[in-house]
Amino acid sequence: MSAVSVKDRILSWIEQDRDELVGFLSRFVAIPSPNPPGDTRDCSQWLLEQLQAKGVPIEIRSAKEHLPNVVGSFAGARPGRHLVLNGHIDVFPAGPAETWSRDPWSGAVAEGSVHGRGVADMKCGTAASVWTYIYLHRLREELGGRLTLTCVSDEETGGTWGSKWLIEAFGEEFRGDCMLNGEPSVPSMVRFGEKGTLRIVVEIDTPGAHAAYTHASPNAIRIAAELIRDLYTLEELPVVQDDALRTAIEAGFAAMDAGVGAGASGILNKVTVSVGVIQGGVKINMLPGHCRLEVDIRLPIGMTHEFMLGEVEKRIARYPQARLTPVWTHSCEPTVSAPDHEMLAILKRTVRDLGLPEPASAVSLGATDCKHWRQNGVPAYVYGCRPTNMAKPDERVEIEEFLHIVRAHALAAAAYLSA
Repeated sequence: MSAVSVKDRILSWIEQDRDELVGFLSRFVAIPSPNPPGDTRDCSQWLLEQLQAKGVPIEIRSAKEHLPNVVGSFAGARPGRHLVLNGHIDVFPAGPAETWSRDPWSGAVAEGSVHGRGVADMKCGTAASVWTYIYLHRLREELGGRLTLTCVSDEETGGTWGSKWLIEAFGEEFRGDCMLNGEPSVPSMVRFGEKGTLRIVVEIDTPGAHAAYTHASPNAIRIAAELIRDLYTLEELPVVQDDALRTAIEAGFAAMDAGVGAGASGILNKVTVSVGVIQGGVKINMLPGHCRLEVDIRLPIGMTHEFMLGEVEKRIARYPQARLTPVWTHSCEPTVSAPDHEMLAILKRTVRDLGLPEPASAVSLGATDCKHWRQNGVPAYVYGCRPTNMAKPDERVEIEEFLHIVRAHALAAAAYLSA
C-alpha cells in the first residue's frame, strides 16, 4: 500500500482533473440522446472512445443496434465482492427549443453550472460512474473483488434492452453483489427503494353520432371523464407495510420534503394516479365514438401489480364500453433494498467525511434501473445530484455538486472494494 492513502489519491486526481471532468460532462450532454426516439449510437460511441483513451477495459454490448450499452469490468488484486456501477445514456426529449433559455443540447458551462437536457437525469450520475471506474482501475492492485461499469441506453423506456437485458443475458457478469447508481436523488439523501409503476391504456368505443343527436350514442369522452374520476379514487387505497419498513421509510420524510419540495413525503407512501394522455374526438360537431387514455399509477412499497390491477379492473368494469390494456414493458413492481446495508452506511460516512451533513435514508418517488438488480436479489442504492428542472426546460447541475457526486461515488466504491 502506498504511503498516500487511496482516499487521498482519489481526491487529488479529481482536483487535478477538475477542468477535464467538467468538460467531459459538458460534451456528454451536448451529444443528443433523447428517448424517444432512443437512438444513442453517437453518444455511446463517444463514451466508448473516451474510456478507450483512458486505457480501461470497455466494450459495446447490444441487443438492439440503436441501443448500445457501454460496459466494462476488471478484477482487483485479491478475491472479494463484486460492485456494479450503473447509469443511463438516454434522456428525456428536450421539448420545444423556444421554451429553453439556451440550446437544450448546448452542454453550456455557465453561471456555475452545466446546462442541457439530461444533465441531471442522468448524465451527471453516469459521468460519476465512468470516472469512478477510471480512477479505481488505476488502483486495482490495491483493491479486492471486481468492479463493473454499465452505461445503458434504454432506461427511460423501462430498461428492457439495457440493464434488464444485460442481467438476463449475461447473468453473474453484470449481476454483482451490490449496485451503485447516480440517478438524481439530492445529496442529502441515499435512496434504498422506489415506488413501483403500473401503466395502463384504456380505450372507450361507442357508435358515435352527430353532436345534435346525443340520444343516438353515448359520448366516449364523457364516459372517459367519469372513468377518470373513478380511477383517481385509487389514491384512497390503504397501504400495508410492516412496522420496521414503515419506520425506515418515514425516517426520510423530512429529507424528501427538503430535497424535492414540500409535499413529496405526503405522496411517498400512497398511491398516486396521473392521466398523462387523452385522445378523442374528430370534430366539434361530432359526438365522439372513441377516446383513449394513458394512465400512470405509482405504487408504494408493499403494494403489488396483482392487487392494483384488480382494483383498476373493478372500476373499469363499471363501463362496458371500456377496454383495458396494461403496458407491462413500462411497468415495474415497487422494489426495496435493506436500509441497513453496508453500502448505504459507506455512502453516509463518505458524504459526512467530505464535509456535508450525513444524508438520510429515503425511498424514491420515481423509478430507476435499480429495480432490475433488486428483482434479482442484489441490493442497489442511489446517490446523486439535485433534479434541478429534470424533465423541464433549463435543466442544469451545479459544477460543485457534480464534483461532489464524483468524489462520493469513487470513495464509496473504493471503500466497498477495500473491505
